[in-house]
Amino acid sequence: CRLTTMRRAAIFIADAGRRRVRAVGAHGTSFSQLASLRPTLVNTPIAQRALLEDEVVVVSDRIEDAVPSQYAKVLGITTLVCTPMSAAGRAYGVICADRGGGRFELTDGERHLLWTLGKTAALVATARNATRQQERARRLGERLGLAREIHEQVLQRLFGVSLALGAEQPLDPAERERCRVEMQEAIGDLRRALERPLAPLPPETGTTLADELERLGSAPGVPIDVQWPEAVTVPPDLEPLAQSVLAEALRNAGKHARPSRVKVIVCRDADTFTLEVRNDGLRSPAGEAGMGLRLAGFEALQQGGVVEFGPAGEQEWRVRLVVPLENEDR
Repeated sequence: CRLTTMRRAAIFIADAGRRRVRAVGAHGTSFSQLASLRPTLVNTPIAQRALLEDEVVVVSDRIEDAVPSQYAKVLGITTLVCTPMSAAGRAYGVICADRGGGRFELTDGERHLLWTLGKTAALVATARNATRQQERARRLGERLGLAREIHEQVLQRLFGVSLALGAEQPLDPAERERCRVEMQEAIGDLRRALERPLAPLPPETGTTLADELERLGSAPGVPIDVQWPEAVTVPPDLEPLAQSVLAEALRNAGKHARPSRVKVIVCRDADTFTLEVRNDGLRSPAGEAGMGLRLAGFEALQQGGVVEFGPAGEQEWRVRLVVPLENEDR
């Protein structure tokens, strides 16, 4: 706003992982009000046009056709400027701005300046994504190192013990003692290896699993059938993990399969919390789960849980999170 004649502005970024668009910054208006909005390209044609044509779009007439009418009323929009945030053929989001509610026109110079600012913001988003990918690669390297350590130390000891126990002759006292020592050493090696963090805890999301499912259910795309008994609640400390697994399961389904429906089952008993995501777009037998699901499995391990994924019957693919409940969660 300091570089242009705009008085209010908001940045909306597409979150591919969670299949949503969210406000990430605002100037001259309430960010909390913007954060509650749930825009999509379908209900916001002005953004769709700006990204498709890669140009600054200004709308004054029939503003309710360019953005959802309730948004225009709440924010008091008369003329709206939408600047695309795209670079190298990839769209990241848009910058929406106005001059405080009145009608106005942009000069060619102002259009070019806003377009340039959009490109600059897109480059920042590109750098941020690259940094995240580097961090993701570093964490993956650490986990591969952990797997190698377990294989070379723990599994080798256990393999030796299994050979000894599988011998036809009975073990003498010295051999039994050697097996006992090897088992203890293997357990010690495994405990030391697992004491290191396997994955960072999922970040706070600012929402809940129930809200995410409600949002996804009303969004365009594959229908989502939710089976969630009223008495079942998600422990607060498991909310980020559950949302992470849900996002990865839906991303995997959209990327590797062509489901006609998705079923989400949330249940809980005295000892465990379970989230199950099924889709009927079963991939080919040679297909493998994406790296995101494997990383979600590491996140679950940190909380004593497990993520299972694979075919369920002849027509479905299933992702299942099971986490034991602590005493305070029961």
